[in-house]
Amino acid sequence: MTADAAAPHTPGPAPAAPAQAEKKRREASRIEGWSVAWMLLALALWGGFAFLMLADYGPESGGRAVCRGPLAGGPSTRDAVCRDDVLRQWPALLGVLALTLVATVIAAATMVYAKVLARLAPEEGPAVRPQD
Repeated sequence: MTADAAAPHTPGPAPAAPAQAEKKRREASRIEGWSVAWMLLALALWGGFAFLMLADYGPESGGRAVCRGPLAGGPSTRDAVCRDDVLRQWPALLGVLALTLVATVIAAATMVYAKVLARLAPEEGPAVRPQD
């Protein structure tokens, strides 16, 4: 019995749990901020892509631009003026679409990761252990 009485009582992992929980909550908050930034970037890229696809461009003739957007409909002009705008050609439009999709996927992934981190962070207060 003297060995039990003489042995110092060492605390278990309980004191480190609040610090660990706070660290996880800070990490989730930081990642959530990044997910919002990626989402705003993706929305801006989608807006730019829609503008490139739908807006008329080129010199004006009769109060309206000469060249129609690729998805604007109507007869398209095969003028040299319309072919000079590199951003309105399909290879460039597909490149913009690819960048937009990458930003959208990263935004979704960081949002999901932030939600998972927030769920994994332990709640504040005393830990409740299941009864045997």
